[in-house]
Amino acid sequence: MSAPERIPPRRVTTAELLAEGELTVRGRIRDASNAALYCTVAYDGREAACIYKPIAGERPLWDFPDGTLAQREVAAYEVSEATGWGLVPPTVLRDGPYGQGMCQLWIDGHQDTELLALVDGEEPEEGWKAIGFAEVGEGRTALLVHADDERLRRMAVLDAVINNADRKGGHLLPAAGGRLYGIDHGVTFNSENKLRTLLWGWAGEPLTGESVEVLKGLRETLREGAPLAERLTALITPAELDATRKRVDALLESGRHPEPSGEWPAIPWPPV
Repeated sequence: MSAPERIPPRRVTTAELLAEGELTVRGRIRDASNAALYCTVAYDGREAACIYKPIAGERPLWDFPDGTLAQREVAAYEVSEATGWGLVPPTVLRDGPYGQGMCQLWIDGHQDTELLALVDGEEPEEGWKAIGFAEVGEGRTALLVHADDERLRRMAVLDAVINNADRKGGHLLPAAGGRLYGIDHGVTFNSENKLRTLLWGWAGEPLTGESVEVLKGLRETLREGAPLAERLTALITPAELDATRKRVDALLESGRHPEPSGEWPAIPWPPV
């Protein structure tokens, strides 16, 4: 009689781990403007580090009166996943030790290449894109540049879709294996145009063929009743969802990266 076949244990998915696991607070991230707690999460034999941002620790924002930072962080992850680019770490909305909040997989940074730099001169060197001039002290200025990097270019498209009002250098997180993640998406999806970013290097340039195809796919899954639209309905307001659709349509109609409007500061402060 043969031995019974052993069935390997089911591997817990990252989404299950973040949503169902036991959260243990290990410390607080001090330089965060809202409550941000470094935690571990454990479920069915799997454990990982994560960041938990309880809604109770959010400061009200006059220009983002609807919804919560946590909901918008999860919405940004949903849109990122729909692009297929995986630019936002896995993020869920769940209950925790201090109430409902955002729980996001912790990513250890790994600086594989330089993404931002201050350089002398009026024009960037090959492989770099100009952002603008910055004061560096003693009456001197230098040109702030970002890398002409396809990962950053995808991030710029994502930011244009979600209307990111705070794409700082510190919110770009290179990871092992050449991955690049964006974090801190609490001020996104406003129905008014609030795009503020360091990634203006492609402003006015044609979108890549890949980006056009991704945007076409987003347009379909943002239609009423489509999967992404259904998930976003629970996270952002109807007006914000409609504005997201219109931004995708505008990008496809122009076929180009957006340009600063000139109506407000286009670069967040501080930029890094």
